[in-house]
Amino acid sequence: MTHLTEHSLVQGGRSAAFATACVRGGVAAGLGVGALAVLVIVAWISSPFPDSGAGGALHLAAGLWLLAHGVELVRTDTLGGLPAPLGIVPLLTAALPVWLVFRTARSTLDPADETGPRPSPAGTLGAVSGGYLLVAAVIVVYSESGPLPADLVTAGLWLPGVVLGAAGAGVWTALGRPLPGRAEAAAALRGAAAGLVTLLAGGAVLAGTALVWHAGAARASYEGIAGEWSGRVALALLVLALLPNAAVWAAAYGLGPGVALGTGALATPLGLVGDPAVPSFPLLAALPPEGRGGWPQWAAAAVPLVAAVVLGRSVGRATGTGRAREAALAALGAAWVSGAAVAVLAGAAGGPLGSGRLLAFGPVWWQAGTAAVLWGVAVGLPTALAVRAWGRRVPRPKPPKPPKPPKQPKAARTAESPALAAAAPAPGAAAPAPPVFDFSLNGLDGLNGPSGLADLDDDEGYVPYDYLPASWETAPTPSTPPAPRPAPAPRPDTEPPRPSGTTGAEREATPKDTPLGPV
Repeated sequence: MTHLTEHSLVQGGRSAAFATACVRGGVAAGLGVGALAVLVIVAWISSPFPDSGAGGALHLAAGLWLLAHGVELVRTDTLGGLPAPLGIVPLLTAALPVWLVFRTARSTLDPADETGPRPSPAGTLGAVSGGYLLVAAVIVVYSESGPLPADLVTAGLWLPGVVLGAAGAGVWTALGRPLPGRAEAAAALRGAAAGLVTLLAGGAVLAGTALVWHAGAARASYEGIAGEWSGRVALALLVLALLPNAAVWAAAYGLGPGVALGTGALATPLGLVGDPAVPSFPLLAALPPEGRGGWPQWAAAAVPLVAAVVLGRSVGRATGTGRAREAALAALGAAWVSGAAVAVLAGAAGGPLGSGRLLAFGPVWWQAGTAAVLWGVAVGLPTALAVRAWGRRVPRPKPPKPPKPPKQPKAARTAESPALAAAAPAPGAAAPAPPVFDFSLNGLDGLNGPSGLADLDDDEGYVPYDYLPASWETAPTPSTPPAPRPAPAPRPDTEPPRPSGTTGAEREATPKDTPLGPV
């Protein structure tokens, strides 16, 4: 009975956690559409001549939210009366809903309270995506009554795909970003990511350079479209939202297939062919001029070249310890993964802008993806094999260098230099005399024989080192006479000793056997 009760509690807890995850997915969808609604309503309020009421502003916000998920819209209020599709997704607006879904899935599977129940990874993916898609279905139905209804076909394809992909990325992050067990699969994913980031960064640099080059035309287009300050702010926000699209367009242009500028018009590094149907817009002022391309257009090919080298380098370093076959398979896999990612981004960044000649506008997704795969195979594969071979080379042993002699401390060299300079003779001066050692027993010349020494040993005040040198020391120079030694105190019953300066004649006059005492 107890076991059944605990089991029911656990099931009930997981059911509550599943329901909470579903609600959180719906809240994420509401936050995304609410943020866009606030921006649109602010622009509507600040507009001096609004075309519609608050209902029209809310329908516009719902349409922009669906467009951010890749859903095509249909414009019904055209001049010709025929509906015109609108399929170019502002990629910066897509970042907000994608981030909301990603964060919701990650926080649901990895909550702050570890003791509380939580659904499984598959349950988290299904609950968050299901709650989000329920709100999205309501918004699709609501948009059908506005000026920008959603295309039901693309709504059934792109909307679930974007939501499931973002929620899956959040679950994968919450699990610690695990990679496939095979080393070449993980190396392929890392290499594809490195190559894709490099390609998009190079496309952004290329688009920015083109805008700076055509800054005058872009400014004239901006001032011609925008009227009042509210219109200028709205146009600036639209340009900001389309900047990632410009980076993808530039990357597709450098890959080789180029971008379509209307039906029958194509811009590639080799030149612009056909009659482009380009509307007046600031970002479109950066397109290349008509005619054959020169070296500025050909330089765009450096972007995919660098991206392919980065892809191959990443794969080669990751598979350096494996076989060449594994490195080649990893490089091929990275090329295919990066090509698939480029195709998805190109399909989202391009699309129709209207009917007629504007049905094809932007990069063609399958051409851009195929070109990315070819660049990865042609450049990335040899680079990966070369990096792997370079990393496996055996370095030649270098001969050992002889040890350097120890350097003398600076303080010792400084102290020694003045002494050597003082000891060195001056130029033109005579060499100093060699040292003379004094081996004479000064003060003992008047002592005769060993008896005299014996008498001195008996003296209480006798100190031998007063008469014998303690060490071999150099004699003083002739210019400085030695200081006289103090004479020992005379004994009361003996004659005081003679001074040390006794001449040889006086020494001969005294017999050798004369005692030291008084006569």
